[in-house]
Amino acid sequence: MKFRLAIILALFLPFGAQGQTAPVTVFAAASLRGALDDVAATYGAGVALSFGGSGTMARQVAAGAPADVIILANPVWMGWLQGKGLVDTAAAVDLLGNSLVVIAPASSTTTPDPDHLVAALDGTRLAMGQRDAVPAGIYAREWLQATDQWDALAPHLAETDNVRAALALVARGEVPLGIVYRTDALAEDQVRVVHAVPDGLHSPITYPAAALTDAGQAFLTYLQTPEALRIFADHGFRPITP
Repeated sequence: MKFRLAIILALFLPFGAQGQTAPVTVFAAASLRGALDDVAATYGAGVALSFGGSGTMARQVAAGAPADVIILANPVWMGWLQGKGLVDTAAAVDLLGNSLVVIAPASSTTTPDPDHLVAALDGTRLAMGQRDAVPAGIYAREWLQATDQWDALAPHLAETDNVRAALALVARGEVPLGIVYRTDALAEDQVRVVHAVPDGLHSPITYPAAALTDAGQAFLTYLQTPEALRIFADHGFRPITP
């Protein structure tokens, strides 16, 4: 009986293994931390998540890092990968949208004039992503330029390698104000929103995603399902349906 059972298992186990979903490695923008963790937990296979600034993630993929999926917070970096032939031009999809907010520590009572932030700083610094490489910093710079505040604020910036680092500076009270995504503010109870930046004052905030392997394509398809998009929406993102 044992010998017969072993033969049956040998015949059927390989087919079962082939039907299993392959594990994936995902490189993602830092602002997706939390939301993407929750989505990955509902996927039918192991998902290894690596978070960082979009520029950092893109450069790591360009250097040969073994990623199956990459999700960035700005189409500029996805275009950079496409220009290097690492992502097919037709492969990237716009997955999510977001918005910018100005935040202050939760214990702060400050209510700054959003058109004159330098006055509210009183000689201190404003936290935001690096102006040329971090998407949240690029969007923030566009808004500050549109409201004629950039020249005055540029000497008073605390620029960070990713938006979550800017969020942390405000949450710890190391700076009085910061510019982050709305989803970041929702994820941190030690900050409060003091101004919602109008969408029309900066480029549209979109999160392009691309699969780099067949296993990555399966996960990317899952990210566009109603179940996954509902989780992203619960975290404050605006899902972009195909």
